[in-house]
Amino acid sequence: MFEKILEFLATKEIYSETEVYYTPTFAGNMLLALLIVLLFIAMAAFSRNKKKMQAKQLAFSAMAVTLAVVTSFVKIVSLPFGGSITLFSMFFICLIGYLYGTKAGIITGIAYGFLQLILGPIVIHPLQLLLDYPIAFGCLGLAGIFANSKNGLIKGYLLGVTGRFLCHFISGYLFFPMYVTPKGMNPVIYSLGYNATYIVPEAIATILLLLIPAIQNALREVKRMANEVN
Repeated sequence: MFEKILEFLATKEIYSETEVYYTPTFAGNMLLALLIVLLFIAMAAFSRNKKKMQAKQLAFSAMAVTLAVVTSFVKIVSLPFGGSITLFSMFFICLIGYLYGTKAGIITGIAYGFLQLILGPIVIHPLQLLLDYPIAFGCLGLAGIFANSKNGLIKGYLLGVTGRFLCHFISGYLFFPMYVTPKGMNPVIYSLGYNATYIVPEAIATILLLLIPAIQNALREVKRMANEVN
């Protein structure tokens, strides 16, 4: 039964004895799109009761997802089995956690993860799909934990990125050891190094940007506007 559902939602492509990928079918993409819509509806339900605030929160979240997608296409470095250094794409998801709290951030991150699954999936196992897409990007929303603390966005960004890194590390260790090069390399070391190659440089560049006083002042003003009820 599960295999029939999987065949309906994704096309299985076998490249070799060790390389098997799943690509979403039209039905699979429609299901993912529906999940994204439902996630934003859930966000509206979790937001504050005032209708104006709900609309503003949805607008800011949708804008953040759009900016994250656009900047994710600007790939400075792209690795063969997923992952790339992008133009600060992770920051925009963390920003929603900073603006509206952990729940909103996680929901936005999960929605973005499903959207990435539509745009450029690398899927070899259902659990790997969950780890590398909705869970990993949902972790970026953990930035909301430090929303009200000093330097909260920087601390939150580091927490969110660390959460994403751990998800990709676990996925790489469990599902991609056959790609370890050279042969005999410890899969733990490989997965740590592979995922650090693209996550760490982008994180460092983003933190350096966030340390600029003018950027900090601008983001404080954005937060004020985002939470202002007219």
